[in-house]
Amino acid sequence: MKYALEGIKVLDFSQLLQGPYATQMLGDMGADVIKVERNGTGDIYRQMTFFNEWIAGDESPCFMAWNRNKRSLAVDMKSDKGKEIIYKLAEEADIVLENFRPGVVDRLGYGYEDIRKINPSIIYCSASGWGDDGPYLTRPGQDLLVQSVSGAIMTSGKKSDGPVAIGTALCDQVNALNSVYAILAALYYREKTGKGQLIKTNLLSSAIAFQMQDYFTIQNLGTSFQRPESKIGHPGNGAPFGMYETKDGFLTIAMSPWPKLVEALGDETLMQYNDPQVLFDDRDKIHGIIEAITVTKTTKEWLDIMLELDLWVAKVNAQGEVEKDPQVRFNNTFVEIEHPKAGKLKVTNVPFTMSETPGSIRRPSPMTGEHGPEILEELGYTREEIKSFIDSNVMSVEKATKRE
Repeated sequence: MKYALEGIKVLDFSQLLQGPYATQMLGDMGADVIKVERNGTGDIYRQMTFFNEWIAGDESPCFMAWNRNKRSLAVDMKSDKGKEIIYKLAEEADIVLENFRPGVVDRLGYGYEDIRKINPSIIYCSASGWGDDGPYLTRPGQDLLVQSVSGAIMTSGKKSDGPVAIGTALCDQVNALNSVYAILAALYYREKTGKGQLIKTNLLSSAIAFQMQDYFTIQNLGTSFQRPESKIGHPGNGAPFGMYETKDGFLTIAMSPWPKLVEALGDETLMQYNDPQVLFDDRDKIHGIIEAITVTKTTKEWLDIMLELDLWVAKVNAQGEVEKDPQVRFNNTFVEIEHPKAGKLKVTNVPFTMSETPGSIRRPSPMTGEHGPEILEELGYTREEIKSFIDSNVMSVEKATKRE
């Protein structure tokens, strides 16, 4: 099978979420991603989990989710031999990505200027929380903190709730997408000119850009959004845009012609609200009136009625229900892979298709340093030298033993 990024080598210094997701996307498209980790302990995300529960005893689902299609090299980055190994890898690399706090990789000797001396055509992406300079330079940059500063935390929930965090690490993931977007553009530019370049992305800018429609409205109309008190889906929208309780769950109603919705609900008195301004001004009251009707039937019953009228509606799936959804199953959104320690695991698939160069999941997330020996053999080191590196703790290799 051909891959769009086959032959591209990525030197991945990233950890936690935003950087690893970016390099995982490159790996899905066929790039050879070498994840450089701390000797022994590896990426700090390996020590974090949800619910205080672990896969196969001690493997982090948080780490495993963002690190498929990579090889791991666990090396002492401060040692002379460690630097020698990493610089050899840098000579062959096409892309370097790091997401440490600004200045950390420079002090270690792996910043853009250091790598460019070794490899002038390198594409180097530095991803940070707040940016590489400015008043927040020394602050920790993390998704929830960025949600707060970017205003995203004040767009969800009800007015009386106070701040409501987005229920996933959206800032991290959006910045990962922007990093890949910039890297692929830089690869195309290098194909034409032979020139590499430095890319800088940050969570804050990505989080604000993700709210582009909202900020364009606020800044150019001189107004601001006020969150509703009901389950209206966006602070700038009126009824019926939102979520409604049914007899057995919840139904979402998006942009739908009011007369058609009134027909579906079976209450002609609702036509008195058939005015865009009224639907906005009285949205909380109208939401309550609609919900008093929707609770009388099941979600499926409402879907049957409303879809027949071409209304924009959908079932609200709990997370445990998503993989059973017929469209999700048809799209092959979840697939199984074999992990050397944990056995069969379900993972989200590559989220798009390509007719000539489709992506694929070829490797599960690696054990810490699992691929160190094979990576060093590719660099020309002998087995005796590699053994000496392991014995002297220049590098570590975790054996991938399947848990019974």
